[in-house]
Formats: sequence, structure tokens, C-alpha cells
Amino acid sequence: MGHDGTWSPDEQQIVYAKGSELYLVKSNGTDPRKILTADGIPQFLRWSPDGQRLRFTVTDPHGVSRSLWEVSADGANPHSLLPGWNTPPAECCGNWTADGRHFVFQSTRQGRTDIWAIGERRGFFKRAAQAPIQLTHGPLNFSRPAPGRDGKKLFALGAEPRGELVRYDSKSKQFLPYLSGISAEGVSFSKDGQWVAYTAYPYGTLWRSKVDGGDRLQLTSVPMRAFLPRWSPDGKRIAFMGAASGKPWQVYVVSSDGGGLQQLTTGENHGDPNWSPDGNTLVFDRLPYLEARGPNSANIYLLDLRTHQVSTLAGSEGQFYSPLWSPDARYITAQTGDSQKQVIFDFGNKRWADLVDMPMAYASWSRDGKYLYFETFLGKEPNFFRIRVNDRKLEKLFSLKGIRQTLGTFGPWSGLAPDDSCLLLREIGSQEIYALDVEFP
Repeated sequence: MGHDGTWSPDEQQIVYAKGSELYLVKSNGTDPRKILTADGIPQFLRWSPDGQRLRFTVTDPHGVSRSLWEVSADGANPHSLLPGWNTPPAECCGNWTADGRHFVFQSTRQGRTDIWAIGERRGFFKRAAQAPIQLTHGPLNFSRPAPGRDGKKLFALGAEPRGELVRYDSKSKQFLPYLSGISAEGVSFSKDGQWVAYTAYPYGTLWRSKVDGGDRLQLTSVPMRAFLPRWSPDGKRIAFMGAASGKPWQVYVVSSDGGGLQQLTTGENHGDPNWSPDGNTLVFDRLPYLEARGPNSANIYLLDLRTHQVSTLAGSEGQFYSPLWSPDARYITAQTGDSQKQVIFDFGNKRWADLVDMPMAYASWSRDGKYLYFETFLGKEPNFFRIRVNDRKLEKLFSLKGIRQTLGTFGPWSGLAPDDSCLLLREIGSQEIYALDVEFP
């Protein structure tokens, strides 16, 4: 069993991936031997032309970040190829040139993907890679680079990413364009349902407008990337998570009229801000999938906007993230650090309890606070569910199988319209294969 594999240059061995592990096996399929256990899922396995090293892409368990790794062919000295080079890491799909002098790969920064190359130092004591050099600069997103055998061509996928915001219509049982089918994710509505805030895809800029498209205003600009905007109960402010030019994600607040941008957190990666129903407190988290300690780094915090004091929500330390405050202020729901379960905190008895035992993503409270809606693209089958909180009754609403969702900032996003109908971003971009002339130094 395995999900990826490739021949060694001398065709005597195959390296293959099974789950999070890498194995070597003889060319006839005998004598399998484990050489590595990765912290995630290894893919795009590639031997160096001299057969001495392996490079591969590791996708973190949540499917959020991807990084390049290297290990000797015997399993010795596994290490990240470009530690700290891009935060969070978003590199993938590397290939060596035929002469072994360069290694090309894709990297995503500020919503755009380009091809980069690493020059391999020559000499007995000079095995380390040089600093990457950017080979493409748009306007398309270029990915999956494959060097030509003559060293003069570089083949790659060229894509023009675009999404279409759609809403599930329960009568026709179809997804239909919503808000004129704008290319947006993280869509959020004001309490009165008259205003909408969203992140433009793929650029990551924050916008707000009336639901009819009028009074459209851009609230952030590149190089900052914004995500998951949330309206304050009075409609005057919008909280969101943002990452500025390679720095960790932080929580920000901006006036819904523009201006007054304020950063509320510092240090490690923070996100998922949500308002308390009275507007006096923000709940947010430490993002476990972007921290070295993984699920154990999950944490939920409360920020009192009147005193600016930050406290930890009891019992969340090292366990929970992705908090959502219920409209009636009684509960906060969250996910376990490994995203395998949804839990709920009751402010009445100050206790956590299990709510749903299944992998899920992008949960949303219904307007009346009786239901929690979510999708299950992290599980075996993509479906859209809701659960009634008072008696834990789980209801599958419809299947998302066959729906081509856009892989946005953190996977396929989904949310709710003011009438509690499902919203998602459907992929409608174009993708073609290009042959690029290249001159390596």
C-alpha cells in the first residue's frame, strides 16, 4: 500500500510514501524498509540525479501548509529545505534539472504562486542549497514545474485563479451565484443583514459593501492578507485575522467605514476572532496548524476591549481552537487541536463537553443560535451538516461531492447567508500547460 512513489536513478530501488512514512523497496517489490516518519503527509518524492538524496513535499495534517524537505537516501539527516523562508510555508512539487545543478519548485506568497529555483553548490564540502531565485513573476499562477531534458525548457501549469460565490438553493437543490458571483471567501454579514464583508480571492484584500453591491469599500491592501472578517454587533467595526508580508497571523480590528486599523495581538500565530454578543470582548485562538508544536499549541483567549486585558478560556490550554460565540452568549464552540471533534463550553457551569465527534471545518452558528452548521471536507466524504445544540441531533443537509470548491486561504471555505443557507466559493478559474524558455546560471 502507498500513495506516492518513484524510481531511483539506477532503477534498483523505489521510494514510496504510505501515510506519513517513507519506505525504500527493491525494484522487484521485496525488502521494504522504513526510512522516515514525517510530521504530515509526504508527496512529490524526488531522487537527486546522483541518487544520494531525496526531496519531497510535506503537507501538514490539516492541509494548510506545505514545505520542502530533504533526507539522505539512507534516511539520515532529515531536515526542512527552506526553514523560515516563507511564513507559513507554502512550497511544493520540486524537481531537479537533469544535470542536478538546479532544483525548481513552486511557492505561494500573498495569494500568488510562482516558480523558483535553487542552485546546488558544487564541490566535496558544498552540498547545501543556495538562496532561491524567482523564475516567474505572473501574471498567471505557475505551478508543478518540470524541467525539460535539454535544460532549456521549463514546463509548468499556468492558472488564472478565480472563484464564484454560490448559495445552495434548497428548492432546486443546486448552487446558484450569490452577490453576483463575486470571487470572495470568508463572507460575513452584519447583524441586520444589510452589509457584507469578505476577502477577495485570490488577493486576500478585505472589502465591505451593502448586500446589493453598493457602497463598496476596500479596507486593507497588499502585502497584508486578510481572512475571516467578523462584524461587531453594532456594525461599526470588523475584526479579522491578517498576515503582513511573511509575518505570523494576528488579530486586527478596522472601522467598517475604513481607517483606524488596529493590531490587537503579537508574537505567534493568532486568528479566528469572534465578537461577544455585547461587543465588549473578542474571543480568538492560537493557530495550532501553524505552530511547531502542532495540536498541543491550541489555545483560546478572551480580550476585554474595555480594559485591553487578555485571559485564557478555562480548559482550552493545549486542547482547543477555532472559537465561535453563540448569539445568546451562553456558549463558545471550538475544535480540538487535531480538528477531529467539535466541543462546546457552557458559561453557566464553566465546563467543556463534546458536541460532534467527526472532522469538520468552518462551523457557523445559525441566526437564532439553535444550530451549528459545518462542512466535512476534512473527513472521508464532503457533506454539509447541522446539529441542534440543545439535544445534539445531527442532520445531513446535502452532499458536496462533485462540487469543485476553491482551495482558498485555509482550504475550501464555506459559510452561511443571512437566511442560514450554505455559501461556498466554487472554482471557475482556467488552467493550461505552458512551455517556458529558461536560462539557468
